[in-house]
Amino acid sequence: MAGASGQAGPAVRLGPRLVLPPAPGALCRYVSEWTATKLRWDLAVDAAEQGRLLDIAAGCGTDTVAYTPAPQ
Repeated sequence: MAGASGQAGPAVRLGPRLVLPPAPGALCRYVSEWTATKLRWDLAVDAAEQGRLLDIAAGCGTDTVAYTPAPQ
């Protein structure tokens, strides 16, 4: 999310590579929602981010991420 300066805050710039919710029980939901947002808006994922997402998701069971593509 952009702040008053119009620039993305640290959590948005760093994402799940370095910024995670403090509650361990929230990790799976966080990763699912982060991934859905990336897919919805067709946003790029670098190798470090993808690796971290996959590491966390490995402990989340077999749920799939549901999303609706953004209108074009």
